[in-house]
Amino acid sequence: MNLILNGTARVVADVSSVAGLLKCLGLSNARLVVERNGELVKKETFAATALREHDRIEIVRLVGGG
Repeated sequence: MNLILNGTARVVADVSSVAGLLKCLGLSNARLVVERNGELVKKETFAATALREHDRIEIVRLVGGG
């Protein structure tokens, strides 16, 4: 599947949901914000949010500090 991931074209295989994409990328979803085609995806819907060809995905990792 072809996606635009954080502004860069990327091909990922065997990914059908946001949760699957995060797993494929080796990212924990505990401290992430995900946007799909300009809309925020709630963490509790990552598994149910389907991805489609050419979706635009933005992933931001939240980092604490002071």
